[in-house]
Amino acid sequence: MGTTSRPRPPRRAAGFTLVEVLVALALMALLASMAWQGLASVADAREVSARSVERTLHAGTVVAQWEQDLARIHDTGVVPAISFDGATLRLVRRQSDGVQVVAWALRQGRWMRWVSPVVTRGGALQQAWLRSQQLLGNEPEQLAMWDGVESWQIYFYRGNAWSNAQSSADLAAPAGAASGPVRAQLPNGVRLVLSLKAAAGDQPAVTLTRDVVLLPQGA
Repeated sequence: MGTTSRPRPPRRAAGFTLVEVLVALALMALLASMAWQGLASVADAREVSARSVERTLHAGTVVAQWEQDLARIHDTGVVPAISFDGATLRLVRRQSDGVQVVAWALRQGRWMRWVSPVVTRGGALQQAWLRSQQLLGNEPEQLAMWDGVESWQIYFYRGNAWSNAQSSADLAAPAGAASGPVRAQLPNGVRLVLSLKAAAGDQPAVTLTRDVVLLPQGA
């Protein structure tokens, strides 16, 4: 008898089943999500780094202005060369064509700087000094130098030690005068202590301390 061949089962068409496609799609979605999270983390880190660099550069610019003001202190004998009342630091700054009053103050978390016009007469200097004691914070000459300052303190270096700038100062006769009314003697240095607020996403609040040596008058 002749042999009869059994029918072969039909071949499965090449391709993927629905389950395989779903599994592949799920894996691709998972990988895409992980990659997106990685890119987001890199972008966030880059943004935080950029903000930190920007704050550092801005801080350097403001502190440089502060140091320039202190480096140009000039004792006229008409008004105090430098004074701090706990809220505002005032000083007389020397310019090529006269002197001017500079006032640094902290107002609602903003470190402000005000500068008077340059004057050459004692009466005008006294008026500028009086004007610096009446500032409200909204004057057009007043600039916001630094936001996010929580508090500040000033110390003077006198008698080989740092002391609160509001404490009593040594008294001295006017320079080059044999007699005359005594006045507060200039300190040898000024220490600035700023407490900065923490910025969102950045490092915690920090304290910045800066010491500036005051050169003797006429140096």
